[in-house]
Amino acid sequence: MNIIVSGGGTGGHIYPAISLIEELKKRDENNKILYVGTEKGLESSIVPKLGIDFKTIHVRGIPRKINANSFKALKELFKGLKEANKILKDFKPDLVIGTGGYVSGPILYKATKTKAKVAFHEQNSFPGVTNRILSRYVDRYFVTFEESIKYFKNQEKAVVTGNPIRNRFTDIGKNKDAALEQYKISENKKVVFIFGGSNGSEILNKATLDMVDKISNQDIFEVILATGKLNYDEFIQKSGNDIRNLHIYPYIDDIDKAYSVSDLIVTSSGAITLAELSFLGKASILVPKAYTTENHQEHNARAFEKIGASKVILEKDVNANTLFDQINEILSDDKLLQELSENSKKMSYPTACKDIVDELYRLVEQDEKA
Repeated sequence: MNIIVSGGGTGGHIYPAISLIEELKKRDENNKILYVGTEKGLESSIVPKLGIDFKTIHVRGIPRKINANSFKALKELFKGLKEANKILKDFKPDLVIGTGGYVSGPILYKATKTKAKVAFHEQNSFPGVTNRILSRYVDRYFVTFEESIKYFKNQEKAVVTGNPIRNRFTDIGKNKDAALEQYKISENKKVVFIFGGSNGSEILNKATLDMVDKISNQDIFEVILATGKLNYDEFIQKSGNDIRNLHIYPYIDDIDKAYSVSDLIVTSSGAITLAELSFLGKASILVPKAYTTENHQEHNARAFEKIGASKVILEKDVNANTLFDQINEILSDDKLLQELSENSKKMSYPTACKDIVDELYRLVEQDEKA
């Protein structure tokens, strides 16, 4: 098959796309895949390095309030639609799948006017505007959270699959001994892993900095902190680098190793992170980032809180006392820790990738039989 995959802007849209591409190639190595992104998006620095054919179109987000940028965005959109038409005409896809972000809008919409089967995957509890619009036109759409279906049109086309995650997390148990040594973790203490996404979180960093004395003066747990590359030097300057029970890193590339040694995760509530936590059955304290589009991170966090998989602290309420007390409460109560972990696992869809690709194949095969 000729397959176009499109999604971009953030890792939350890109990594599900890559996971689906891995499964599509695993299913049939003769599948010809083209990734459509933008030149300025994060996808342009990630996807080509993986050996995936990559083409770009012009598109940007349209501001909710009309201003000078609105006209520039509309001009880019029309240009992107024209470029999408050309890509579709040249590549002649049998299937087009989007994973969100503005870039997926033009290519998926134009694809619905062709013979190709068209679908998208929505990662968040509260869906993005691009996918809400596209739900009117596509053949099928996949959602991570069942409660998000109510925001879409043509709800009979929805399939709940969970969020596809990367293959690196399937054998995470094998990494534990190496990770304990790498992070210099004591085997007789619990471990808290604090990180705020790839760029870190100034709010979580400040709370951790302010509770350095509390962390040092207890014997229940150790902390792995990823500050974010831009925040690391400032954090070390203020804290020093030799703090009992605290292991500080600018960025953790092999996050699967950090997960493998951790009992409790403190992080923001992006959809990909939550998919990883639930797949691994990790207890968590979620601090949703404020001011995200449609406040989707809080919607995601509340879905986990609702079933008892996570505790939630809003950014405005995070400080050394609230965070330390919540960590201490969970790690001092093995029953609570186990309940959070077990409920987290209930949110997992370990076969998400396979299920999505199975349904995509059914779509194409139905068309061939018709």
